Amino acid sequence: MYAPVLIQEKTLEFIEANKDQPFFCYVPHVVPHAEMFAPEEYMAGFRGKFPPEKTYEGADEGHPRYRMGSYGSQSEGHAAFAEMVTMLDEHVGQIVAKVKEFGLEETTLIIFTSDNGPHQEAGHDPAYFNCNGGLRGVKRDLYEGGIRVPMIASWPGVIEAGSESDHTSAFWDVFPTLAEVAGATSSPSIDGISFLPSLTGDGEQIQHPYLYWEFHERGGRQGILKGNWKGVKYDINKIPHAPLELYDLSKDPLEESNVAYRFPEVIAELESLMREANTPSPIEKFNFSPPSGE
Repeated sequence: MYAPVLIQEKTLEFIEANKDQPFFCYVPHVVPHAEMFAPEEYMAGFRGKFPPEKTYEGADEGHPRYRMGSYGSQSEGHAAFAEMVTMLDEHVGQIVAKVKEFGLEETTLIIFTSDNGPHQEAGHDPAYFNCNGGLRGVKRDLYEGGIRVPMIASWPGVIEAGSESDHTSAFWDVFPTLAEVAGATSSPSIDGISFLPSLTGDGEQIQHPYLYWEFHERGGRQGILKGNWKGVKYDINKIPHAPLELYDLSKDPLEESNVAYRFPEVIAELESLMREANTPSPIEKFNFSPPSGE
């Protein structure tokens, strides 16, 4: 069975089984992730509509890496991606409809988001569909195209329809937000901050002093955001004292103009915060080599 279909079936069954009691439902949609595969009955409606097609030669049956972490071949990457996104849209609609069917819409918070920017594995072509909205970078980048993602929240009667927020949050904020919605207490030792005030418009929204990211593949990367200032470092494992790129996202959201040379005091502050945030890990592969900041 196609995994997204099975996940959707179980999701709708779960909502129906728990409709008479409070529930939390995490739906791990796997489309449009690689592999870029879709059942033939779904592909038929998109085949030939997105030329020129993107072809990917992967590890198919008989290949030594078949089903060993490598992706299968796909000769119609654009059509497969369009099918996957269409299926995802339909599945989200079915979930919303199921909630409404049982009259739960005014007591249910629905959040839709993604864990990273668009990928380019297994035949996906993010530039073709402008998947990052013009932002720089893709999945695994620490530029905005790799880490800035949409988040849509619906809660009729609580969240104003069509409202927007410029509050900056990260995934470690989701747990304390849901805990506050449920009336539970989250641990004071976690890094997350509830963004419920931004959703409801009630109360004071606490802000992060800064957000920090690190990525340990592809040479090692760090990113930091403080206000409108965005700092990025690449190739840390090769260049321990790699220079910090600096972007003012209020004027340069596409991160096209590195202004590090103009703001040495900002560089010094962000460098200090990155050393503070880059705590050693007991798991060796999650440390920079040599350690960043030495």
